Parts: sequence; structure tokens; C-alpha cells
Amino acid sequence: MSVITLQSVKKDFGIKEILKDASLSLDATDKVGLIGTNGSGKSTLLKMIAGLEPIDSGEILVPAGTRIIYLPQQPDLDNERTVLEQVFADSGEQMALVREYEDISHHLATHPEDEQLMSRLSSVMEKMDAAGAWELETNAKIILSKLGIVDFDAKVGSLSGGYRKRIALATALLSSPDLLLMDEPTNHLDADSVEWLQSYLNRYRGALLLITHDRYFLDRVTNRIIEIDRGDVYTYAGNYSYYLEKKALAESAAASSQQKFQGVLRRELEWLKRGPKARSTKQKARIDRIHDMQATEFKQTQGKVDISTPSRRIGKKVIEVNCISKSYGDCTLIQDFTYEFSPEDRVGIIGGNGVGKSTLMDMITGRLQPDTGTVDIGSTIHIGYFDQHSEELLSALNENQRAIEYIKEEGGAYVKVADGTQITASQMLERFLFSGNQQYTPIHKLSGGEKRRLFLLRVLMSAPNVLILDEPTNDLDVQTLAVLEEYLEDFNGCVIVVSHDRYFLDRTVDKVFVFEDNGKITQYPGNYSVYLDYQKAESAKQQQASKIQEKPEKSAVEKTNSQSPETETKKRRRLSNWERKEFAELENKIAQLETEKAEAEAAMGNVAPGNYSQVEQLYEQVETLKNKIDVATERWLELAEMDS
Repeated sequence: MSVITLQSVKKDFGIKEILKDASLSLDATDKVGLIGTNGSGKSTLLKMIAGLEPIDSGEILVPAGTRIIYLPQQPDLDNERTVLEQVFADSGEQMALVREYEDISHHLATHPEDEQLMSRLSSVMEKMDAAGAWELETNAKIILSKLGIVDFDAKVGSLSGGYRKRIALATALLSSPDLLLMDEPTNHLDADSVEWLQSYLNRYRGALLLITHDRYFLDRVTNRIIEIDRGDVYTYAGNYSYYLEKKALAESAAASSQQKFQGVLRRELEWLKRGPKARSTKQKARIDRIHDMQATEFKQTQGKVDISTPSRRIGKKVIEVNCISKSYGDCTLIQDFTYEFSPEDRVGIIGGNGVGKSTLMDMITGRLQPDTGTVDIGSTIHIGYFDQHSEELLSALNENQRAIEYIKEEGGAYVKVADGTQITASQMLERFLFSGNQQYTPIHKLSGGEKRRLFLLRVLMSAPNVLILDEPTNDLDVQTLAVLEEYLEDFNGCVIVVSHDRYFLDRTVDKVFVFEDNGKITQYPGNYSVYLDYQKAESAKQQQASKIQEKPEKSAVEKTNSQSPETETKKRRRLSNWERKEFAELENKIAQLETEKAEAEAAMGNVAPGNYSQVEQLYEQVETLKNKIDVATERWLELAEMDS
């Protein structure tokens, strides 16, 4: 059953046509990712579905009783509410029942013999049972804790923007609507919170339509992708990886069709140039058909950001950090951190919110002085700093300043690109997907993602040889991120990335710095996935050690009769005959499951367009096989350790 249907919806802002003739529907169990370049209209579409933005024409049909909750990028919260009060704000009947129950209980404490109050309490308790309201507060605290919020009585107005976004996210999840609209829900979340949210949404029973730059998140949460491309809407019946495959095939087929069309048109025009006389109906029809072909327009492949900015020589000495520390009151953010950055470094910095990642970046760039220690920057170093608050920096400028004026402030009317040639500032903006109209648009009228892309362009135009990216993936579309990743692969200089985006870190870094307790920063070789594997292995070792320690101590008699520790260890680790048989069979079982998964993934790629049910069935089969493989592999590792 559809929870919402769009029929021939149109939306035009004058300088840009957002939707030409959009028709789509969402079913009650759909988990849909909405993608498109920055400024393509993704957030506008969510607002239209939520009823916050009018449509120009068409219809948006919502069945009676359908409950829709919209989570914007910048939520509007009541500063005077406590965290719990804000989270309960959209809980409706459940929260009203909880408050009534608490009110009656309070009065009964002073009037325990009041039969009328007892009767009301009994009635409210029955309603709470029916509405499932008993678990409301518990669930709220669990969700908030998983999102990194533990002070439930704090006033919303005293919290940072990142924590306000988390509270809004918790509020949306707790309300359990029929359709949940989410605009960049993973922004401001650390990796652990993203993992938890991913798991939560996989179990979520309602429909979901979300915008996110996190490609791992898209792959693991969604079963459909909707793309907005220059006013047109396209649907792909699979996750993000499926979309990439089908999109490439579609563009290849479109290019082939256009090439064939142009070949036919060229031959027809040559025939027309020979001057055939329209003496027959067939010839006249052929001439009319040629004119129709000349009027045919093909939609060109979506342009992508072209990062072709100048480079600058980098010396051997980059940035030397020696025993720096930073504290605020009793809170130590960084303690005795030392590191010498090299020209080839690709460093990823991770940790929870508020641990000091941005503080470290500010000290490295000289914006902030350490309490102790020194930061020494090489004489040839020019730092480009892509700040996570770039949108705020842009907004602080003259709000009527135009995009092209902002870029000319950095590079002038002409810009030197990577190959040494010069192009105009306007041409450079076109390479960053700013059309002629948008270049003369006041900055405040650009979308959040467009502002971020504009700021990125200015940073890169300064020709840095050390590039510091503080949460670069926030609000940038996946297309721009893919090109930025390619740019960083060939970047001739040092790259330092602060991010929670697992995919971006895997593509761009080969060393990870992790903020841990008491201001300690630990270094790990490899990208983010390698770090996660290390953490899982360490966790497994600790669990194994805990199990051994938890075993009850033997009595004196048992100790006397027991064998030596070495013999006892060997005895404890020896596999039973049944376990040996299981161990031998597991390798074949895992290989068979891997084969079945590969076959199911291949079948999913060959499903006929529009056959959503078959794709969904195959997708569920793949996910089931993945779980079986994980369980079997974990058991194999357990038996292998016992057999070692």
C-alpha cells in the first residue's frame, strides 16, 4: 500500500527548474535514498512531501490517517524545553498518557484512599497498555544514549548545533511515523552512532525517504534509489551500488543511441542536400521526418565537478607537532601529542563529538595556541583549510554578494588551472557545476550543499600543498565527493581529514589517528576499515580473556588432582570429535554461502527494469546470506583458535 503518491508535480524557482513532471510513489515498507547534485532539489522535494513547500502544479496524495515526520538539516527546537521534553514533543497520545499517569500517581501519594483517583489510574493504565506507552521513556533514553546524549535534563538552548540535530533525530525516531523524511541524518554523528542508526533503520517498520552523502549508509539501509537530475526523476530498484551499475549502463546506452541517431540524421541531411524534389508523398514524408529529427533534443550526461586547480611545490619540512596539550578547565582534550607530518601523509582523524578533533586542527593551522608544546610549520607550506563551518562563514559575508564575486576575490577575473592555462572565473565556476544564472545568484539563495561546494572551490584555488578537510562530506553530494576522492589521490601534498564518513576515509587515508580517553591520541596504520578490523580483533581478545577470568576457581582438592597449567591449557583447547567434524565442514559451508551470495547479486543485476518485487526478494536473500556467512566465519575462527 502506498503511503504517498506524487502525480505530475512541478516546481520552478525561476532561476532553476526543480521538478518538471515528477510522478512517483512510496510503499509502506520502502527504504528509499534520494540523490542528486547539490541544488538539484532534494531538500525541496522532502519539504513538499512534508507540506512545508507549495507545489506549482500536480498532486501529492496522502491516504487519510498517514503520519509523516520530517527531519530537516537545521531543526527548529524549543530552547526552553529539556532534552526529554523535546523528545516527547511529537509522541502525541503516548506522552499525554504518561503525563496523566504521573499526575494521578502524584495525587495518590497524598490521597491514597481516593477511590475516584484509583479508578482514573486504572483506566489510564489500561490505555497505556493498549498504546504501548510504558516503554516510551525507556526507549527515549536508549535512543538518546546511543546518539551520545546522556544529560536528559539539559536545556535544549544550552546545546550545540550538533547535539540539537541529535535530539531532533531521536524525536523523529521515537515518534514512529508511517513515513519518515530525513535530510542528512548522519551529519554530526560519530561512527558508532552512525552504525547504531543504520541498524535501527534496518529494523524500522515504516517507510523511509532520506538524503545522505554516506554511501555505506545508503548501501546498507535503502532498497530503492530515487535520483533527481535536472528536473527529471528516475527510480532504481536497488541500493546505491545497484544504482551506480544501472546508471552507468543507462548512460552508455543513451550515448550509443544518440550516436546512432546522429549517424542516421547525418545520412538523411546528405540526402536532403542533394536536392530531392518532393514529387511523391513518400519523399515529402521523409523530408518532414528529417526536420523532426533536427528538432530532437538529447539530454546530455550530467556534468560532474572538474577539480583542475593549480598546485604548489612542497618542501621536506611540513608540520612538526611537539608535545602539545590543550585543556579547558578540568577537561583535557589533547595530552602530549607529538607527530611529524610528511609531504606524502594521508591522515584520517576520528573520535566522538567534542573530544578535540577541530581543536587539534585549529592548533595545527595556528588559529589556536596550545597550552604547552609547539607547532612548527615549514617555510614552503601553504595550508588550505576546508572548515566544517564553511556554510556559516559564507553566511557571515555580505548576503547579497554573488558567487562569482566571491570567487574573484581569491583568484581574480582569470584563474590558472592544473595544466598551466588560464580560464575565466566564470568558466571555473561552470566546472564546479554553477550555471550562468547561479553565478550571479546572491550567496544566501544557494542551497547548503552549493555553499559548501563554492567554499571548496575557493580553498582549492588558493593552491594549497597541505589540505586540511574538517568534516568535508557534510552536505556535499555523492557525485562531488567521488570527484574529490579522485583529486586527493593525485594531490601533490599532505592531506589531513577529520571525518566520520567511513567510505570517504577508506578512499583517502592510509593512517588513522584516534582520540581516546584523557586526551590521548593513538595512531593506527591503514584506512578506516583496517582500523575497525583491528578494533574487532582486540574486542574479541578481551571478551575471551573475560570469559577465562569469570570461570569459578577450583577447590583445593580439585587443584591437587588437576594437571599442570600447561597440560590443563592444552586440555581446555582440545576440540571434541563433533567440533572437529564441524570445523572441517565449515570451510565448505562458507565457500558455498559465498557462491550463493555471488549468484544472487548477479541475478539482482539482471532483473528487468520495473520488477521491484523480484529485486526486493533477491536483496533480502543477499542480506540473509551475508548474515549466515558472518555467523559461520565467527564460529570457524572460534574453533580455529581452540585448535591452535
